[in-house]
Amino acid sequence: MLYPGVVDVHFDGACNPARGGGIATYGFTIEGERLRYEERGLAVRPGAAHATNNVAEYTGAIRALEWLRSRGFRGAVILRGDSQLVIRQMNGEYAIRKEHLKAYHEHLSALARQFVEVSFRWVPREENTRADELTKLALEEARAEAAGVSPSADLGREEPAAGHEG
Repeated sequence: MLYPGVVDVHFDGACNPARGGGIATYGFTIEGERLRYEERGLAVRPGAAHATNNVAEYTGAIRALEWLRSRGFRGAVILRGDSQLVIRQMNGEYAIRKEHLKAYHEHLSALARQFVEVSFRWVPREENTRADELTKLALEEARAEAAGVSPSADLGREEPAAGHEG
């Protein structure tokens, strides 16, 4: 399938605690060119050393492009996120200093090359609300699962894919 227009993606990630060893989750929304989709899930295995906020943010962007690619979309994509680190690293403004983030950066860069154009744009958190909500919902679900409690209303949740633990 060839799509002539632009697809808008909002992505987010969260980790509690933020600096590793916690639960890292992602969320994203996709809109445009007859496509409308949202997803949430685990970024990496809970408790993993690289379960960090930055890994979760990268995972949200990666999962969104993987979903688009799996649907045959190869057109232009605008990836919007509130992570200055991810956006600036992808735009070449920041160096990748953390060794474990290099694999995520490389994977996202390789995915981006499979589209006509991918632009990375920073947005303030208040302009990224649905992706943020999905990320928080995934975090609540993961905590409930870890505690052995069934999440209350599971509305079409995607099963989390295997993580890319840089």
